[in-house]
Amino acid sequence: MGTRFFLALFLVLLVLGFEVRGALLPQQDEPGSPTLLTQMQESLSSYWDSAKEAARGLYQKTPLNTMDEKLRDMYSKSTAAVSTYAGIFTDQLLFLLKGDQ
Repeated sequence: MGTRFFLALFLVLLVLGFEVRGALLPQQDEPGSPTLLTQMQESLSSYWDSAKEAARGLYQKTPLNTMDEKLRDMYSKSTAAVSTYAGIFTDQLLFLLKGDQ
């Protein structure tokens, strides 16, 4: 079993855990309450933003003048790749949650 299987299993259990916890709570008729998907997107976005800020802060504090160009190149390529795969992952997750509407 690969890491993809464990990641998919973790996400399914996470969603089911939120659904079970939500089923135990009494129903509230608040029109402004955010949905589970919105809450997950907001929390993942905040985690991603804090990780980017931490990486940017560490990068700016690094005094390696000889490796500066290589670090800049590696940082820009890796953030571009992560952003691309995060977008693909988000699209797949939305497709799994919403289905063929």
